[in-house]
Amino acid sequence: MKYNPLTAEHLKNLQAMVAADRISTGASNLDLHSQDQSQHTAVRPEVVIWPMDRSEVSGIVRYANQNLIPVTGWGSGSSLEGNPIPVQKGIVLDFSQMNRIVAIREEDFQADVEPGVIYQDLNAKLRHKGLFFAPDPGARATLGGIIANNSSGTTTVRYGATKEHILRLTVVLASGEIIEMGTRASKTSSGYDLIHLFVGSEGTLGIVVAATVHLVGLPVEFSAAIVNFPDIQAAGKTVFKIMRSGFDPAALEILDPECVKLINKEKGFNLDISPTLFMEFHGPSKEQLAANMEIVLEVCKEEEGKLFQTGIGRAERNRLFEARHQLGEMIPRNHTGCKTMVVDVAVPISAYPEMIAFARAEADQTGIPAYIFSHSGDGNLHVVFAGKKGDKKEWATLDQVNEHMVYKALSLDGTATGEHGIGLGKRKYMQAEHGRSLEWMKKVKDLFDPNHILNPGKMFP
Repeated sequence: MKYNPLTAEHLKNLQAMVAADRISTGASNLDLHSQDQSQHTAVRPEVVIWPMDRSEVSGIVRYANQNLIPVTGWGSGSSLEGNPIPVQKGIVLDFSQMNRIVAIREEDFQADVEPGVIYQDLNAKLRHKGLFFAPDPGARATLGGIIANNSSGTTTVRYGATKEHILRLTVVLASGEIIEMGTRASKTSSGYDLIHLFVGSEGTLGIVVAATVHLVGLPVEFSAAIVNFPDIQAAGKTVFKIMRSGFDPAALEILDPECVKLINKEKGFNLDISPTLFMEFHGPSKEQLAANMEIVLEVCKEEEGKLFQTGIGRAERNRLFEARHQLGEMIPRNHTGCKTMVVDVAVPISAYPEMIAFARAEADQTGIPAYIFSHSGDGNLHVVFAGKKGDKKEWATLDQVNEHMVYKALSLDGTATGEHGIGLGKRKYMQAEHGRSLEWMKKVKDLFDPNHILNPGKMFP
C-alpha cells in the first residue's frame, strides 16, 4: 500500500481539529512514540495527537483515510512485540487524555471506561466497592491497549483473558464511522460476535474509544504458598497435576532460579534459589482453602516439591506479585549494554511440562542470560533473553531460539503468542499457525480497512 507523507497542508488541517496543546511534531514527543518496550527498531511518527473524545478520533481518522495517511493507536507503550510502533510513520493517536471512568455499575458488576484508563487506577477505585477488573498484564497498561491485545496475566487461569471481560465496545472504523457493539446483558445469542473480532485485533480493524468491562468480586479469603522443586520440569508436571485434580487456582506462576536470584537481590526476599512455584487460591472461607491446600501440597510432594512456605499474608503476597510483575524492568537494569527479547508461547496444559523443559534446554545452549517465568496454569511460557546491543551474532542466535520455541509450541497444538500479540515479531508465524484461515483474516481486514491505514505493517506476513 502506498501512503502519503504528512504535508504542511495536512498538518494545518489536523491542527484545526484539536487544541494547539494536543498536537505535536516536536522531536521529543515523536521519539517517545517511536518504540514500545520490545527490541524492535524504533520508527518516528510524523505527528502525535492527543484526542479528547470519540468525535475528534472520528474526524482525524476520516481525514487520514481520505488522504491515505497511516494511523496508529497508542496506550502506554508497554507492549512487547512492536505492536504500536508506527512503522509507516503518519499519525499516532495517544489516548492518555481519554482516561475517564465514565460509570461504575456495581450492581451489574460493570464499568464504562475510555481507552486511556490505566487498569491499576480502575482497580484502585473499585477496591472500595469490593470489585476488580481481573486481567492483570502487570505493566501500567491502558484499557485500550489491553483490549487491542487481548491481554491476560497472572490471574488468567481463574478469571480468563480480556476477551472474557468485555461486554460492549464503541469503535471508530477507518472510514471515521462510529459503531457500537455488544450489550450490558451477561450473555447474548444475537448476531455475529463482533466484540471478539475486535478484541485482540491490535488496532488493525478499528480504534476503541469506549468500553463496558465486566468486573468480579474481590475474594473473601485467599491462600498462597511457595514450593521449590529440583528442576523446572518437575514444577511443570506439578502444575499439570494440580489443574487435572480439579482445583481452581487463582494463580500458578513458575519462576526459574535466575528469576528468584534477581527478586532476592532487588526486593530483599530470601527465597530458595531453585525452580519455584507460587500458588494462590481464592475461596469463601479459610477452612475450605486450608483443606484444599493440604491436598495441593501432597501433589507437590509427588514431584519432589520441598521447602513449602504456606500461610503467606496479603502484604507479603502483594510484595511477591509486585516483584513478579517488575521482572521485565529488573532484567535490563541488571544487564547494562543489553536489550531484552521476550519469547511468549502457550500450549495445552498437558504439553506444558514438555514445553518448559524444551525452553530450558534451548536457553542453556545459548550461553546468553535467560530468565524463564510463566503463567503456568494456562500453559503460557515466557523466556526473557538479555542480548548485547549491536552483537549481530548473538541476536541471530536469539532469533533462531525464538523460532525453535515457536515451532515447538505449534507442534504441540499451541500458539506463537499467548498474550503479547503478533505485532512485528510474530507475523512470520501466522501462516504456519493459521493456514488457510489467514486468507480470511486478510479479507476481514480489507472489509473494515480497505486502504490499510490502521496500524499498517502489523499482524500479516
